[in-house]
Amino acid sequence: MVQDNGSAHTSHLAREHWQQWQSKGLYLFSPQYSSHMNLIEAQWHQLKTHEIAGRIFDNEYDLANAMIEGMENRSQQRGWTLERFMFKSA
Repeated sequence: MVQDNGSAHTSHLAREHWQQWQSKGLYLFSPQYSSHMNLIEAQWHQLKTHEIAGRIFDNEYDLANAMIEGMENRSQQRGWTLERFMFKSA
């Protein structure tokens, strides 16, 4: 079982069961960060490298718009459907 450091994997309840799972032969691997396991990381890298690289943004809104535009461009170039892109800001 591969797990990341998400709250579901590191919760008190999950930790309580680790020993029981391991006694049954289920071993947990919990990497600090495994970008190769998260397929969106490759797309995020391409977006940063090709779509918004070298640009300076005055505010979060301009950055968000550039990211949306970049995602739309990448999806059109590859024939992908971009259904929804949502930002949450504090």
